[in-house]
Amino acid sequence: MDKESLLKHPCFNPKASQFFGRVHIPVAPTCNIQCRFCVRKYDCLNESRPGVTSFLLKPDAVLPYLEKVLASEPRTTVVGIAGPGDAFATPDTTLDVLRRVREKYPGLLLCVSSNGLNILPYINQLADLDVSHVTITINAVDPNIGAKIYKWVNDGGTILHGEEAAARLWKKQKEATKKLKQSGITVKINSILIPGINDAHMDAVAREIKALGVDIMNCTPLIPAEGSDLSAVRSPDVKELRGIRKRLSKVLPQMCHCTQCRADAAGLLGQKVSCACVEALP
Repeated sequence: MDKESLLKHPCFNPKASQFFGRVHIPVAPTCNIQCRFCVRKYDCLNESRPGVTSFLLKPDAVLPYLEKVLASEPRTTVVGIAGPGDAFATPDTTLDVLRRVREKYPGLLLCVSSNGLNILPYINQLADLDVSHVTITINAVDPNIGAKIYKWVNDGGTILHGEEAAARLWKKQKEATKKLKQSGITVKINSILIPGINDAHMDAVAREIKALGVDIMNCTPLIPAEGSDLSAVRSPDVKELRGIRKRLSKVLPQMCHCTQCRADAAGLLGQKVSCACVEALP
């Protein structure tokens, strides 16, 4: 993908966010880890955060839906898979959808978000499909801190808890990030800022991911979700967030225009998906 096209990704380029849109295809309903801040919701119209969607799509419904989205918002340049679970908890579906979109719309950018646990075996296929951008969420590189963030990790059927789970996840994330960069894929790291848990740890995260060659970091605030283990933890205020981003910008470029999109987000950043686009879908 040429540099001009890469500049059309609104999540990786703040200037592009004013002129180009993205659409998230909600085809990944399950997750292979349980974050203590996460509650996945389907058929949800009332919350605007990652992990929620108002509908789920089967692979056969993706192209009809995408056709409607592109007709409604022709400035869309990116098709991404960002949940509501993890794209590589169901890798066959994810790769099937990416192939269909690539064949039908060869000029669109393809993008995937993942927790990084199970993406490594599929990176060569992502590169073959010309997936240009991947986001990995890394909230901790210290297992002691990670144990406070992750309830469990399911690594190929083995359920891990506590520091063992956090250590395994970070190991897999590190391997995957390194391979993504070796494959020529642009990588963004999302880190959820959780006051009192990992806020003082963000510098260590930034240093570690810089060493892996990542392109940009998105330090994004916790959105307390009702029913989650961390529902009582407050969201960091604007001053805190700005201070941390400013400090981390000395280590890595920071994304400061993230809108913490739903898994069914469409249009320019901040726009809501049009209900008309999902009418009459199979």
